[in-house]
Formats: sequence, structure tokens, C-alpha cells
Amino acid sequence: MRIAVLGATGPAGSGLAARLASVGFEVVIGSRSKYRAMEVRDKLVATWPEIDLDISADENSEACAEADVAVIATPWDAAAATASKCSQSLRGKVVISMANALAKVGNEFQPLVPPRGSVAASVQAAVPKSLVSASFHHVPAKELGDLSEPVISDVLVCSDHLEATRTTIDIVSRIPDLRAVDAGQLSNAAPIEAFAAVLLQVNVKYKTRVAVKFTGLPE
Repeated sequence: MRIAVLGATGPAGSGLAARLASVGFEVVIGSRSKYRAMEVRDKLVATWPEIDLDISADENSEACAEADVAVIATPWDAAAATASKCSQSLRGKVVISMANALAKVGNEFQPLVPPRGSVAASVQAAVPKSLVSASFHHVPAKELGDLSEPVISDVLVCSDHLEATRTTIDIVSRIPDLRAVDAGQLSNAAPIEAFAAVLLQVNVKYKTRVAVKFTGLPE
């Protein structure tokens, strides 16, 4: 499976791209600038020379055309527009939205309410012929990109499309120590995205990086 990560020039996107490549996925980093994508690709490969990372780089629309699945890892306010510009290349494909709409007000993080209630819903509206899921919202970006250590977390997945749910769960499950949890329909993306503000506030309070783990689930 080849996965395009759009917005992989940021910490969450680049971390996910590296982690996916480290477990055997073909990854293509997408950016508005192909040269910026190439810079990030070269930096990741240079950072982990002992790991055979299958990562290439391209402009966003070309990255989507080459991929089986796309991840939107841009800032939240660019996610729908980025997806829309690639709509033809994304037609019929699974698109994973991982952005959280947040704002820092003073020392606090506050969730924002995007059009349609969530970033993921806005992405689905922008690419109505694609199968959008929401996932990876609560995985700490720094830990995700540190391939020398495991990243331990439960990962909530929600979608209105069974194929998108199954594909996203399969991708999550390929990463050791991540556990995918089916969180139902895409309407649940709103509280899932908003909860990231709580986690960031806990991080600030306790000077740590927390992750989500659920008890009571079957193995």
C-alpha cells in the first residue's frame, strides 16, 4: 500500500510519514512545493540511516495520484482546501483526516468549531467522492516521529464508510503498540478532535506528553 501524507512538512505529518515507512508502507510526502517535500524527505532519511525508509516526495496532487490512501496532516484550517484541490486524484480513495481545530488563548488550549462541526466533516464535504475517516488525533507528534522508541496509544477511528474504517484500522494496527478503536460514525469526529485540547492542557500542567488508553476493551 502506498500512502500519501499531505502536510508532512509539519511535526505530526512528518512523524507519521516516518513511522508508516518504518513498518513497511510506501510513503509519498506531499506539499504545495515539491522541493519543500523533498527537503523533508531527505531530512527523515538522513535522521534514520539505519532504517530502510521507502519515502518519496512530490507536489500534493501528484502525491495523491500515486497513492492508494491519503492522510491530510495539514493545519486544520487548510485541510479541506488541500483535499479539494486534490479531489480528482482522491476520487474513490480512503482519505484520513488527522487535524484538530484548536487555538491557544493565553495559557490554555481551546477547541474551535469548524464549518460542518469538525475538520473531518469539512474534508468529507470537500471530497464527496472519497471515503473519509478521522484518526491519529491524539498520538503525540514527537513520539510518533522518534523511531528509536515505541509509540504507545489507542487510536480512535471514525467514518461513515465501512471500507475507510477497515482500511484505517489496518494501517493503525500495522504500527506496533498502537491499538485502533472503532469509534463509530464521522459525527464523532467533533468530540474526538476537541478532546485534543484537554490532552494538551494536561501536557502543560504536568510537563509531559500524554496518550489515550482505554480499559475494558477485548484484546
